[in-house]
Amino acid sequence: MRGEQRTERAKKGFSAGGIRDMTQGSPVRLILAFAIPLLIGNIFQQIYTMADTMVLGRNLGGGAIAAVGATSSLYSLLLDFAMGMNSGYGIVVTRRFGARDESGMRQAVAGMILLNLAVTAALTVLSLLFLRPLMRAMNTPEAVFTQAYLYIAILCGGMLATICYNMFSAILRAAGDSRSPLYFLILSCIVNVALDVLLVAGLRWGVAGAAVATVIAQAVSAVLCGGYLVKRYRFLLPVKEDFRQIRPVLPDLISTGFSMALMMCVVDLGSAVFQRANNKLGENYIAAHTASRRIMSVMMQPLSSIAAASSAFVGQNWGAQKRERIRLALQKVLGMALCWGLFSCGAAWLFGQEMAELSIGVSDETIVKNAALSLRWHLSFFPVLGLLVCLRSSMQAMGEKRVPVLSSGIELAMKIFAAWQLAPQIGFLGICVAEPFAWALMTIFLGSAYLFQIRKRLVPEAAAAL
Repeated sequence: MRGEQRTERAKKGFSAGGIRDMTQGSPVRLILAFAIPLLIGNIFQQIYTMADTMVLGRNLGGGAIAAVGATSSLYSLLLDFAMGMNSGYGIVVTRRFGARDESGMRQAVAGMILLNLAVTAALTVLSLLFLRPLMRAMNTPEAVFTQAYLYIAILCGGMLATICYNMFSAILRAAGDSRSPLYFLILSCIVNVALDVLLVAGLRWGVAGAAVATVIAQAVSAVLCGGYLVKRYRFLLPVKEDFRQIRPVLPDLISTGFSMALMMCVVDLGSAVFQRANNKLGENYIAAHTASRRIMSVMMQPLSSIAAASSAFVGQNWGAQKRERIRLALQKVLGMALCWGLFSCGAAWLFGQEMAELSIGVSDETIVKNAALSLRWHLSFFPVLGLLVCLRSSMQAMGEKRVPVLSSGIELAMKIFAAWQLAPQIGFLGICVAEPFAWALMTIFLGSAYLFQIRKRLVPEAAAAL
């Protein structure tokens, strides 16, 4: 009787407001409807770090920005491992949602919760234990070491809040609802900016105040999003017996989660390698690198949103066995990514210096000039980066784990070589040029894999003819 009631609730839930069935209707409209709220949310999420940089720069100067930037890639590495796992878990949930496998979907969410708790605990403890040696290994300058350690230690201590919000959001997005997490994120962003002003400018807590503001704001978004999920979409959540039946779904969760996490971490390891090389160049170059990465993160959000929407679309339709629908949608997705990349390239060349000065919050000519140089090199290659991220996320949603991870591994090797050879030889310019060329080569690699291997799975008739 209880099982019948749960099934009836699930049937009603699949058609509830906010839930989006992406296996029917116009692919482009569905992808855009999913991507736009996600884009707005991602932009607001970037305001967290942008607010830190601007408030710190205007109140404490370039040294505080360098302290935040000196460990930014290290924190991203730790966080993106957990976030990558969540993205992988979400793909498993998405496929089961598309297949209308309600028991499998609940079991996947149960496994997702348990794995998240374990990974969060491990990352928090390990990061706090080994933070100082890692910072030394990254050549963090002594002048900013204490401030940098304090900033990243507070962020690592509050990692649970960030991961919980992203877990709750991933569950909602697996069911096609990208709007609900946005509302809570906007509110928490307002809290973050207000606390930045209060703690840094008002109470003069320095970089610690910026870190505390970020953690509190992320905790607000996690609590609100989790509460909404329980109240509105309870049918997505597991009950006690689902936790006892997760063994069949665990291999898929772990393999998909770890492959996505590995792919993201390989990219972040490359960024950490560049960060280490850049830290040797001095505070001005660290500040310039930080400012350009902040702007690149904002400009990256449309590409990330399109890629995430494509992943949700592909996952649901893969679960529903609608392969031709995936192939046609991917053509449109890659076209949208290419258009945004071209726009980003134009913006960098027309307004690169103004964008850098706005981000950094100081008027130091050397910092602004180098930040603009980095922007123009990186954003000029955004058209190929757009193709790269969309292909990677879509392949993962189709269950293809090896090719995206391999491409990320090759990209990492190229970045290590560049940091080892280019940066010592040509300085900051080497940091600017290496990553864009790696994107270009990996786009060729991944595009070839899609054309000659993956696309055959989407059109069985064409594969048979070949």
